This record gives sequence, structure tokens and C-alpha cells, in this order.
Amino acid sequence: MAMELDNSFTVPVPPEQAWDVLLDVKRIAPCMPGATVDEVEGDVINGHIKVKVGPVSLTYRGTATFTERDADPHVVVLEASGKETRGAGTASATVRASLEPDASGNSTLVTMHTTMNVTGRPAQFGRGVMVEVGGKLVDQFAANLATLLGEDSPAATDAGTATGTTAGTAADDAQNANGSGTATAAHQDGAGPPATATVTAAAPASPAPADKQDSINLVRLVGPAILKRIVPVAAIAAALALLGRRLFRRGRAKGAGEA
Repeated sequence: MAMELDNSFTVPVPPEQAWDVLLDVKRIAPCMPGATVDEVEGDVINGHIKVKVGPVSLTYRGTATFTERDADPHVVVLEASGKETRGAGTASATVRASLEPDASGNSTLVTMHTTMNVTGRPAQFGRGVMVEVGGKLVDQFAANLATLLGEDSPAATDAGTATGTTAGTAADDAQNANGSGTATAAHQDGAGPPATATVTAAAPASPAPADKQDSINLVRLVGPAILKRIVPVAAIAAALALLGRRLFRRGRAKGAGEA
């Protein structure tokens, strides 16, 4: 089943930074549900992706190659192909992505055109459903990528440093206060050497990692899409059945009257 997909998403950094990030395949691979990079050698990437179709889990293992990387207009072309490890299903795609600044100038609009061919069980869902699944996967990737970039932003780093400094200052103040109180009490009571109070500063919390899913659950993704297609058909079928029933009753009543 061949298809073409057109998707776009926004990266919350300028194009120059987004270009370096999007070409760092090992770094951004966890942002795509089910994807794992096994090896990167020059322009060639070896990896695998897991797909769930109901209770059945499929693994596609394959290779992707950068056939074009033009940093001046910020255009990249990637060709990929893979095959089921335990089946005859195949998948291949050519992806062309271009980067340009958005209206604010602080973020990057990434526009992608994908030509894809899929065989095997996932292709049974049909072209329309697979196009919708592709859009949802791009949305998930973009959300996870934004989270990843947010963790690495200077604001997040400064916030972590400020949190650690504040916690350390508070701990020092608490330790000095506890030490002074203990020494005074020991001197008044005539007791032995004052006890030493130990206060450990809490480390700043680490930012949550990007949402990593170990596989693409096609049934979960296409459920709403399938329902949108089934509900109108079911409604028409119900209306036809009701109309047929009424016509049948009228026919019986007319026949009884003539008798």
C-alpha cells in the first residue's frame, strides 16, 4: 500500500539549533514511539521499530540513510527501508524535511513530505487510517521533542542551579541554627560536648524524561479513526432497516385490508 503524508510541527528553538538537534539521531530517537537506534555510522542509521496490532507485536528492522543534508536552506532527505523480523511485511519511506523560522523568530516550523509503502498486517487498516496514524505519531514526536529541548534550555539549567543554591543556603542556615541551640543548651545544663547536627541539602529534582513508548500501538491510535468510519455506516444501516420494517408492516396491513 503506497501513500503520501504531509505533516508539520514546531520546534521551540531557532532553526540553527533545531537543525543540529534533528540531525542528532541517537538523541531524538527516544522521542518517536517504538523507535530504537542500534548504530549510526556516518550517514547510515541502523535500528528497529516495534508495532503492536492488537495482541500481536511486530518488529521491523532496517536501515535509514541521509541522501541530502543542506544546511543553508535547512533541507534534509532521508530514505529508509525495513522488514519484519518474523514475517513477510515490509516498509519503506522517503522523507523530505525543511526548516524555517516561525512568525516569532524564536521557534522553527518543520515541514515534512513522506512517500511511504507498507505491506503486511498494518496495511490492512487502509490508506485513510494509516495517514491519520502518521499524523498522530508526528504529534507525539513533536511533543516529546519539545519536552526534551525544554530540559536542555538555559532557563531550565538556571532554574536547577538556583534551586540547588537555595537548598544549600537553607541547609547551612538550619545547621548553624541547630548547632547554636545545642551548644547553648549543653552549656546551661552542664552536659558534655554538644551533639553535632547533620543536615543534608535536598538535591534539585531532575526534569522528567521525554515520554518513551516501547512500541506503536496501532489499535489504540486507529480506534477513534475506525469509529468515525463505522458510526456513519451503522447509522445508515439502522435507518434503512427501520424504513424496510415500516414498509413491510404497511404491506402486511394493506394485504390484510384487501382480504
